[in-house]
Amino acid sequence: MSTLEKFNVTFGLYEDEKTVAFFDGPNFFASCKEARVEVDYSKLRSLMEDSCRFIRAYYYTAMPAEDSDTYSPIRPLADFLSYNGYTMVTKTMKTMTDHETGRTRNKGNMDVEIAVDMLQIADKVDHIILFSGDGDFRHLVEAIQRKGVRVTVVSYLGESGHPMIADDLRRQADNYVDLNDLRDMVSRPPREPREPREFTPRG
Repeated sequence: MSTLEKFNVTFGLYEDEKTVAFFDGPNFFASCKEARVEVDYSKLRSLMEDSCRFIRAYYYTAMPAEDSDTYSPIRPLADFLSYNGYTMVTKTMKTMTDHETGRTRNKGNMDVEIAVDMLQIADKVDHIILFSGDGDFRHLVEAIQRKGVRVTVVSYLGESGHPMIADDLRRQADNYVDLNDLRDMVSRPPREPREPREFTPRG
């Protein structure tokens, strides 16, 4: 069975179905990290395009402020995705300070934006793929299904007793796809280790 055929079977895709993908960026990023899967997003999008009437892939994430000096791995990923056919939906992170400890943390939840956009597009599609394990989306998925739209959820169940997918969301979905099942289809190949450079003293 080819990779495309295996992908079709895993997702239950039909070539005449209008399909949209929604990525809950931080949640899916954490799931990939837990599963130790480095997703090749270009390959993932190509497989979706070749399997159905694929319309668009939306990727939602909060971004550090433009004037922030803090390094964030989100920026290069966002740039890569925007140049490779993903529609980026972003907002600026808010910095929250704990007045007791003085510690700061960045906060930027995109659940509302995902919910609004999914409900708006539901009347125009047949199938929505949600890349998230957040249990807060269970009621949203149920509402989408009432409109006659199939919903597939992608996350990571895990083997350590700490699943990244909420059980009620997994049960609500029409189809659940685990990152373990996608590992061989969408993972980046292992990176070649860099050879150490020779040190040449100056002078």
